[in-house]
Amino acid sequence: MAFTEIGIDLGTANVLVYIKGKGVVLNEPSVVAVNKDTNEILAVGEEARQMLGRTPANIVAIRPLRDGVISDYDITERMLKYFIRKSCGGGRFFKPRIMICIPSCVTEVEKRAVRESAEQAGGKAVFLMEEPLAAAIGAGLDIARPDGCMVIDIGGGTTDIAVIALGGIVTSASVKVAGDKFDDAIVKYMKNEHKLYIGERTAEEMKKSIGTAYPREEMMVQECRGRDAVTGLPKNIEITSKEMLEALEEPLSTICDAVHSVLEETPPELAADISNKGIVITGGGALLNGIDKRIEERTGIKVTIAEDPTSCVAVGTGKALDNLDMFENSAMNRRRPYI
Repeated sequence: MAFTEIGIDLGTANVLVYIKGKGVVLNEPSVVAVNKDTNEILAVGEEARQMLGRTPANIVAIRPLRDGVISDYDITERMLKYFIRKSCGGGRFFKPRIMICIPSCVTEVEKRAVRESAEQAGGKAVFLMEEPLAAAIGAGLDIARPDGCMVIDIGGGTTDIAVIALGGIVTSASVKVAGDKFDDAIVKYMKNEHKLYIGERTAEEMKKSIGTAYPREEMMVQECRGRDAVTGLPKNIEITSKEMLEALEEPLSTICDAVHSVLEETPPELAADISNKGIVITGGGALLNGIDKRIEERTGIKVTIAEDPTSCVAVGTGKALDNLDMFENSAMNRRRPYI
């Protein structure tokens, strides 16, 4: 039976599946709802995300990936199997070849966990690819050229920053500060400044609607609902975009510092190329208002946001399927002995 070639962006926040010839066919949250008593999976993806913070005692909504790596091997494997079958159909003998993305600075143990999860989920052959390379390809950059380009991929669990030339990463950094840490910072700010407890989903909605990384020309206001830390009762208050900028200051500074450090380590010739061509931002974090202006102000280099930044890694992974021979022989995919 002919096998399908698929690319997977295995993200902390979302999983995207790209099928060769069809494009991105699936984009769902990396969440699984499990019955603790029977270990039965009740829901996967968007349906499970709706359960976050709302489940009874015997049901738990799990995010099996944290900070860009697998935190629950068994649940990740079952989630992958569900998404692969939902995307491709399949049967007893269905064995796709899979190209899967990982952060640029993961350990050998973490690489092995990703590869084995994908193999157990039904992959005929599994290849690994670094997220910045996939993001650059998906953003339409020609990574094979000798003149360098710089990509910042801000995902859910990690921010990957890389300078790329001649098809490889010259210098890079990966920090465990991204979309999830933005949400955590908003939750912490609301608790400390307004004595209001809010959940992750509420924080994410606020980040998307009025969150900002750079002062807005017009201040925005939104009502926030949560539980009063003093009375324990439900409470509504109004929050401004200026407060969101204050709440997000710490994680944004960490990302900007990481970008600065990568530029400091970049060879002079490539630094000149980047100064001329600019920096490209991909990933869901690129949708945060003003993130391009914030990084541009810090570096003095023009920053652009890729078209459809959330799909760049998945699209790049899919396009890399056309060059499987190159990736099969790369150091990333060379099998290492267990002992």
